[in-house]
Amino acid sequence: MQHMVNFYKYLPVSEADESWGLSVLNTGCTHIAAGSPYPYTSHPGHHYFNWEKGRILHEYQVVYITKGGGIFESKNGGSQTISAGSIIFLFPDERHRYKPDNQTGWDEFWVGFNGNIIDNLLSKKFFTPASPVIPVGYHEPLLHLFEEIIDKTKEEKAGYQPLIAGTVLHLLGYIYSLSQQEKFGGQDIDAIVNKARLLFRSHLDKRISPEDVAQELQISYSRFRKIFKEYTGLAPRQFQIQLKIHKAKELLTNTNKSVKEIAFELNFESNFYFSRLFKEKVGLTPGAFRGKKI
Repeated sequence: MQHMVNFYKYLPVSEADESWGLSVLNTGCTHIAAGSPYPYTSHPGHHYFNWEKGRILHEYQVVYITKGGGIFESKNGGSQTISAGSIIFLFPDERHRYKPDNQTGWDEFWVGFNGNIIDNLLSKKFFTPASPVIPVGYHEPLLHLFEEIIDKTKEEKAGYQPLIAGTVLHLLGYIYSLSQQEKFGGQDIDAIVNKARLLFRSHLDKRISPEDVAQELQISYSRFRKIFKEYTGLAPRQFQIQLKIHKAKELLTNTNKSVKEIAFELNFESNFYFSRLFKEKVGLTPGAFRGKKI
């Protein structure tokens, strides 16, 4: 990585920017050499804090430590050691403090933002003040997203706010995805879920149950269901039903097969059960769906 040039920019936000749903308030990057004071005295006033007092922000911030290490403390997250490859997620009205280790210093990239999109992500617990430090490791594409935000703010071209807001959302999605991969780091779990998804997809026209899949994978059904749901967000049966409904939509749209034939082909218990489930998931009966498509 090339030598970092310290940068900081505060970004005024218009009403139009706010109405987009996510607006970027500031961004920057800093190289803190070993033994240097932190934050630098040139650090912007409203972001300056000392270790004794800590700090409360009225915005969200994501900080990426790409080199070095240090310590972080927050009201809900407690005290944690920070190593290179850590994301520090800061929340509004949450007292916190952090600093690099005197022996190593650190390199940090950050972006501050607000908006109802991130409020919603928080309310759905994608990110929580109880888990503010996310060990994602060093990822070049993640670093590029921060650099892209910084580059666009340097230019401040017309309409740049929604553009960098989109990059922040990409950043948050990337961080969440990496945190989930970290959680399921065991290759055996990756392999179990991937093989299960493959079995479900390749056996849509055969009578295979989630219990059969668990047996094929040689694990108990209760363990399989727990792993699969935590990993994908769907219980195995729901995953299988969604695949079948999607396939049914294709058959209704692209073939002349009757509803009864489609129910039989996709191994539903009965034509009646298929029609009821289809209406529940799609909002239309299979016949009405086919009529709407033609």
